[in-house]
Amino acid sequence: MAVLAAGLAACGSERPVTPTTAPTGSAPSGSGPTGTVPDGTVPDLPSNPSQSIGKPKVSLPTSTPLKLAVTDLRPGTGATAVKGSTVVLYYVGVRSATGQEFDSNYGQDPLTVTLGTQSVIEGWEQGLLGAQAGMRRQLDIPNELAYGKSDRGDVIKSGDALSFVVDVLAVIPPTTAGDAPTISPAKTANVTAVRTTDLVPGRGAAWTRGAYGIAHIVAISAADGKVLDSSWEKSAPETLRLGELLPGMDRGLAGMKVGGRRQLQIPFAEAFGAAGNPNLGLPASTDLILVVDLLAVY
Repeated sequence: MAVLAAGLAACGSERPVTPTTAPTGSAPSGSGPTGTVPDGTVPDLPSNPSQSIGKPKVSLPTSTPLKLAVTDLRPGTGATAVKGSTVVLYYVGVRSATGQEFDSNYGQDPLTVTLGTQSVIEGWEQGLLGAQAGMRRQLDIPNELAYGKSDRGDVIKSGDALSFVVDVLAVIPPTTAGDAPTISPAKTANVTAVRTTDLVPGRGAAWTRGAYGIAHIVAISAADGKVLDSSWEKSAPETLRLGELLPGMDRGLAGMKVGGRRQLQIPFAEAFGAAGNPNLGLPASTDLILVVDLLAVY
């Protein structure tokens, strides 16, 4: 999405393990509580709280797993993962027979997995179904749902069963272009401070500075109400870190809650400046309007 091209960071990483329904309906301009975000000094970016999660110890099964065993070590809350859901997680994996660790991403970027795409082993495809944010789950996976009769790397050998413990940070239900809000924007005069309108109040966790959020975004030009870009069209929400966005986005999205839809009008000085953004189609000295659906935070 072009609006994210200027100084915005997305998270997620590919690892060697080949291992909330979004609100729908109309988003009329001007409905819901409205506020103006005051100017002020922006504090330093804090560390992401999710990166402080300690790596758990994997308790080995008493015998070689012959079928998938799923054990919830800690419950979660919110949307449950189904085929098509995106799951954001930390994990550690060991050989079930010896406990020898072969991979972990604790202390690094979380892994993002979309179930049903066969991007991970079948034991994960099946074992992550039903997962919820905040859950810690152990997966004991027989070899036929892992790597079968092939060696992988220096540790995993032919026929190995594998055991994982995963910490689920977020579960994002599948969305399609048909879930996008109906927006009827109009030409809007420029403003001098960020304005926010909560079109749909959120009921989940609040987005705080330093945390990552997963959101669908529609970008609109205040000059003529033209929709410039939309992540809904790709059915691929954006992953953003609050504190690394356009200044007006950082101000206007702080405190937004999961499940909510918020409209922002960002003065051009806190968006792309007087030059506008030709790649996006935003004219010079023009405010940027965003409609943001927050699907998850972590």
